[in-house]
Amino acid sequence: MHILQQSYICTNIKILVAVLSLFWIQSCDEFTSGTPVIEASEYYTSAKPCTRWWWFATAIKKTDIKHQLDWAKENNFGGVEIAWVYPLYRYQKMYARAYGRSYPKDSSAQKWLSKEWTATAVYAKRYADTIGLSCDFTFGSAWPVAGPQISKKNRTQIYGDSSFQQLLTFSWAWPDTMYVIDHLNSAAFEEFATPVGDALKPALEGSKSALFTDSWEIKLNATNKIWTQGFGGTFYKRFGYDIVPFMNKGIDSFPHVRYDYMTHLDKYVTTGFYKPYVAKCKELGAWSRVQCLAAPTDVMTTYSLVDIPETESMLNNPNYSRIVSSSACLASKRLVSSETFTCMYGFPSTYLHQEQTADLKMVADAMFAHGVNHHVYHGMPYNPKGSDTNTFFATTYFGPGGNLTPELPEFNAYMEKVSRYMQIGRTYSDVAVYIPHEDGIMKGAYPPERQRVWVWGEYELRYIDPPAELEGHHPLWINRHFLEKATWDNGRLTVGDASFSTLYIDVDYMDIRSLTRIVHLAQQGLPVCIKNSPEQPGKVKNSTYAALLSKLMLLPSVSQTFEKTTKTLPLLQADSLPQYWCKVDNAGNAYVFLAQWKAKNLVYPVYAGQSFMKTNNHLQLTINYNGKQSEVDVLFKPYQSVLLKISPDGKTTFLDIEYTPKNPEVKPREKQRTYF
Repeated sequence: MHILQQSYICTNIKILVAVLSLFWIQSCDEFTSGTPVIEASEYYTSAKPCTRWWWFATAIKKTDIKHQLDWAKENNFGGVEIAWVYPLYRYQKMYARAYGRSYPKDSSAQKWLSKEWTATAVYAKRYADTIGLSCDFTFGSAWPVAGPQISKKNRTQIYGDSSFQQLLTFSWAWPDTMYVIDHLNSAAFEEFATPVGDALKPALEGSKSALFTDSWEIKLNATNKIWTQGFGGTFYKRFGYDIVPFMNKGIDSFPHVRYDYMTHLDKYVTTGFYKPYVAKCKELGAWSRVQCLAAPTDVMTTYSLVDIPETESMLNNPNYSRIVSSSACLASKRLVSSETFTCMYGFPSTYLHQEQTADLKMVADAMFAHGVNHHVYHGMPYNPKGSDTNTFFATTYFGPGGNLTPELPEFNAYMEKVSRYMQIGRTYSDVAVYIPHEDGIMKGAYPPERQRVWVWGEYELRYIDPPAELEGHHPLWINRHFLEKATWDNGRLTVGDASFSTLYIDVDYMDIRSLTRIVHLAQQGLPVCIKNSPEQPGKVKNSTYAALLSKLMLLPSVSQTFEKTTKTLPLLQADSLPQYWCKVDNAGNAYVFLAQWKAKNLVYPVYAGQSFMKTNNHLQLTINYNGKQSEVDVLFKPYQSVLLKISPDGKTTFLDIEYTPKNPEVKPREKQRTYF
């Protein structure tokens, strides 16, 4: 037998032993510590956090790979995601201004997708397997999706600008040019994916990996101009009018036309990129782990297509994650991943190497309270052994020699414990809230104070929250896609892992397809609280819309007052609630994670030391679960979140998740800088 084959078999035996040991440890916990038996995730054998591992276009050496993977293992990480990015000298001026560092040109980097490049990735994956770490890969270099070989017809297209082409400036292959693909064209995706998949395939052997793609960053302020060959013709066939005159005049002057355009764009992006992406991952024997954030689609539907839906924070406020976790619940996806701690103190490079664990815990607790149960830290740069000078420009620094290192093993143990509980069973559900997707499209661009380099339009739904009156009911978002899949039976609206008593609607616009479905469900008995009368979006109106709306409003199960609609008590009641999340196991036990008070309503960016606390907080909490009511006095110590277990008979138990980081130093909020 070939030596490499022998090594590979031994590696897989070690992985099997590690997995069996994990199950054994979890089963023993049931009897030794009161911790429930928790099934391992169908994707990862550990609930420990992972970290993105930035590989810069330099000579990546096996000795350094081994050193950093060993370091990750010793510091309680569960795995890594290798992300190929630019040569450091590419941003020489930015690094000089930000850190006073200079990086020489390095011609020894493995050529993009070469045999040497593949061999390095294979080594990292196989060594990770031997020490029990997962190893995922970014599918391509940096973001967005681009390649050096993309033909002109398959590059990103903007209406009215035949010379436009978006270049990937963060790419491993720089100064060679990488062209961003036309995400509306599956042939473009295939042209990109085939060579990358072929080069990665040997590294995907062994334990199963996920292939990751990042959020939508296709020239955000041109989202209303994205085009592809044949788009105008198919638009006319679908909507019965020519969109070209409106594109020429500026589509933002015609919100109803923009709605039709974005609806059509949704179909193109879904079939041209996201569905082929998921299919390619499956073909390669990998899982798809995807951030759909800012995609010009109905993102709740798009997130449901992928194996592991992923959110992001802090460049994104934690509240956005409820969209992702709602979609996951409705699609029976048990894992909700997060790219966590991105530019926590500001973009880019604010307080880099000066991060404080207490601030990280505050952000992580906010993410747990919005349904996240798997974390990929952002991130750890590749560094030669004994060095910490390589730095990614938009990150929190995790790696040897960092400010976080002394507290990292214990902090990661905390993250693992909470993640394990949050991976239990299914998400608790009671009230479904119709997501204002149509409103977002109709509103157009965000006002300037809400825009950023990576934020442009209201359709992105970055700043939405469920209504305050629903806070105690653990509300989840729902959209047309899931309403069409849902059934009304035995007094519950059921779809995926969710089961709702009530549908809540407070929007200005609603697609006629949604309205038609809601009328049908309400006729069957679904209680609907509809706060006002929405309008029909789109240029061509359906003559039945007003009659459908009137029919809905007159149904006995429909009211404009929530108290008259719902028949259930809120899960939690208090004068003021912290943000929280609830999971339910197969035995009917509920696990309620109550986030520390400092984690409530976090917005980007946090300031250094924002988590600082000196005093306890008390909460008089009423719990209504499974027809039982109980009163609980909850004590929040500084920096502490609380985890409650509520049995089907109403008994409440406090579970130990205590972890106290060092008191942070409060520093001034730095003025946000721009280096690009």
